[in-house]
Amino acid sequence: MVTDLLIRGYTYFFVALLFLGLVPLGTSSNSKEQLSSSECENLGFTGLALCSDCNTFAEYVKDQELVSDCLKCCAEDSDDSTSKITYSGAILEVCMRKLVFYPEIVGFIEEEKDRFPSVKVQYLFNSPPKLIMLDNAGQPKETIRIDNWKREHILQFLKEKVKRTSAY
Repeated sequence: MVTDLLIRGYTYFFVALLFLGLVPLGTSSNSKEQLSSSECENLGFTGLALCSDCNTFAEYVKDQELVSDCLKCCAEDSDDSTSKITYSGAILEVCMRKLVFYPEIVGFIEEEKDRFPSVKVQYLFNSPPKLIMLDNAGQPKETIRIDNWKREHILQFLKEKVKRTSAY
């Protein structure tokens, strides 16, 4: 009984130290936690594949926890890749019944969407708001959840990621 209490006490103490960051996990200070692809998708980061995209994202979104999650889901940029991957178009997919919960997305659709002729709005029952980025053949390449994005973040992201046409 006393031994169990002692072991439990040490366990709680160790967990508290881990939580406070006083006991590092991993072998080097450069190691970073990676999340699984399903965890990343649940967080909405499936389309932000490169870490440089997370750094760009951090310039517009001042939520440090959100940026930290992004960095846990990204792939390191290689020397031959660029952070300026662009797409020929996008589909903004959302459930029409849920739009009432996303005033920033409604504002984008009603007031800004016409600035992006290659971005189409698709209403799909029970779909969370997401951008489906399309390649030159019009096939889906990346899917990005945008539940908590502000209108200006959607605008900036599309300006950087969707190839420009004369309608810009």
